[in-house]
Amino acid sequence: MQSEVYADAIGEITVTGTIVRIDLVSLSANARDEMGQPEPEHRLRIVMSLEGFANSFDVLNKAMNGLIEAGAIRKTEQEVVVPVRPNASNGDGPRPNGSPNFA
Repeated sequence: MQSEVYADAIGEITVTGTIVRIDLVSLSANARDEMGQPEPEHRLRIVMSLEGFANSFDVLNKAMNGLIEAGAIRKTEQEVVVPVRPNASNGDGPRPNGSPNFA
């Protein structure tokens, strides 16, 4: 059986020579920053060749385009990708789930 790791985001990508290191992060359950938001915590590092990274980028780009075409996500004017959520608020407060993390 393969193990799985959940991550909220990519924290950092470092290229050293022909090696790419991708650090995955998740939001902390306990640690907060000065604004009270959960701090990212390192979860896993993916190490791959430049060729593997380039091939992966192509696969991710195709997946992203498919999600945009399906309406699952959209791009804003600043080319920032935003998840589309049914019944999301207009930005004037927390979303329907009530969590301030998604305001």
